[in-house]
Amino acid sequence: MATPVGDVIARLAAMPAVADGAAAARKSIDDLLWRRDVRAAAADFTAGSRVQGAQASAALDGADIAVADDSPMGRVLAAAQALTGEVPGQVETWSRAPLQVLAHLHAVTARDHAPAEGLGRPRTDFEAVDDPLSLGAPPDAREAAGRLALLGDLVTGAREESALVVAGIVHGEIQAARPFAWGSGLIARATVRLVFADRGVDPSLFSIPEVGMVHVGRAACARALKSYAARDLPTYFDWFFDAVRSGAQAATTGVPGEA
Repeated sequence: MATPVGDVIARLAAMPAVADGAAAARKSIDDLLWRRDVRAAAADFTAGSRVQGAQASAALDGADIAVADDSPMGRVLAAAQALTGEVPGQVETWSRAPLQVLAHLHAVTARDHAPAEGLGRPRTDFEAVDDPLSLGAPPDAREAAGRLALLGDLVTGAREESALVVAGIVHGEIQAARPFAWGSGLIARATVRLVFADRGVDPSLFSIPEVGMVHVGRAACARALKSYAARDLPTYFDWFFDAVRSGAQAATTGVPGEA
């Protein structure tokens, strides 16, 4: 049954550039899933995706290190590792209670970076907001909370629309709204995994979208997110689908160096 939010996604997905990009990205993931060597070692590929994805996500937030220690960068990597490890257990809940999942993921991610009373809660206007990609000032707390609520409607309401487009919108909205004082970027990247697993695009989580984002380049990531904030969605989706394709390829070729 069509919903207002579903209609918006359907119109976006019907744009030729978006439709072609989504199809190419989906094919890259399908090619990965059908590889005999991948299916024969499924547990190893899933574990490798989790480890490499956490490292890449931390690197996008400026923590380009391999081992989590007690340094500031080490704690960012530890947060990314905890977050990425939590994703598989949240897939079943995501489709019916996405805001609950986001709150839980924030509590896990920010436990060493935010006061206890702020864990799992949207930020207030009195809190500083982290900005590792130098995206600029975020929207005020009221707007961020409103966008988070609409995001929940998107996840629950656009069940028949393109999963690739939904994943891109969820990621872009969390990055743009930055609803949490700390860790919104890490959480945004983790939601790509959630959508892919929930919608059957990559149920075993073999692909590594975070590595794809690193491979495309940190500066390109920041430019794309600024394009999303400016509502230049074709430019944003061109980057997003490129990162998804690269992340699917990275699952069998190792972690590429940052461009």
